[in-house]
Amino acid sequence: MLSGLGRAVRSGWRRGGRQSPVLLSGRAAQGRRGGSPLPSALQVRLWKHTGAWREQVGAPYRTLVPSDEVTIDYRHGLPVITLMLPTRSERCQFTIKPVVTTVEAFLQDVQREDKGVERAEVFAADGCKVCGATSMEVLLRNDFILVINNIAYCVSPPVKDKLSSEHATEMEDIKCLVHRLYVALHLEDHQVRKERELLRKLDHLKEELFPLEQMKARIAVNANAKTTRLLWIGLALMSTQGGALAWLTWWVYSWDIMEPVTYFITYGSAMAFYAYFILTKQDYIYSDARDRQFLHYFYRKCKKQHFNVERYNQLKENIAEAEESLRRLRQTLQLKLPVQEIKDKD
Repeated sequence: MLSGLGRAVRSGWRRGGRQSPVLLSGRAAQGRRGGSPLPSALQVRLWKHTGAWREQVGAPYRTLVPSDEVTIDYRHGLPVITLMLPTRSERCQFTIKPVVTTVEAFLQDVQREDKGVERAEVFAADGCKVCGATSMEVLLRNDFILVINNIAYCVSPPVKDKLSSEHATEMEDIKCLVHRLYVALHLEDHQVRKERELLRKLDHLKEELFPLEQMKARIAVNANAKTTRLLWIGLALMSTQGGALAWLTWWVYSWDIMEPVTYFITYGSAMAFYAYFILTKQDYIYSDARDRQFLHYFYRKCKKQHFNVERYNQLKENIAEAEESLRRLRQTLQLKLPVQEIKDKD
């Protein structure tokens, strides 16, 4: 009785003066036309329970067509859906790639094949509409309903035989062999194309970097000159301080008077060095202090001349990455090694 429920025609009965749709099985419809009585109440209630959502207002389709109108079989490992085009009244086959093809793409193929298809939707067995982004691989796991121009087709996909472990291992070996063959045939061409792309990229980056390099060189020369001048000024001040203390000690005052003065000068210098450590979190080392002062002058000059330091650093990083990729590409033995391993070996 359940197998006959998939084949139904439209009929109806009157309840309270209004005609309501009732779906009858194929055998019941034949009995109706032959003058036999209507199907039993149990048969009607069972169909109404399994397809109650189709009796609601705005039902998604009107006519239920036997499932043999749409067939699915596997050829060369791919599912082939055969269905009847409504306008041309001819059967058409659609080869599906389960992993790549989606439900929306399949329905669009049907509409492109037959321009008379105005509506194409897919519903699950329980009446829920299937999302267009669902892959066909997921859809073909269970029964579903294909609706084309208000005509519903009950589709029961065949159960695909699972591969045995030995056959699966053989398939994996074949895939690996095909991959190696493809790499062997196309690797050299890929290397040449990739090398040309990297060379073009390097030329473009170096052209964009060249004016920034010239501006950076001018700013660096100016900042270096100011830093060197500041160092010489510091040496001159220290020499002047030493000469002044000597003159005051031997010609103006005595050592007994100047000794407390030199003590407080030394203590003040220690306080200045300690303040430098608090502000910079670094010891007062002459080379580090010089580099810090150079960067101070450099960035202040960059701001005045509108030199884009971030863009300059980004270009330098891109050039370094392109050169590293080009070096790896030209070393055939290291093509399959990760970057970390190559750096460790170098």
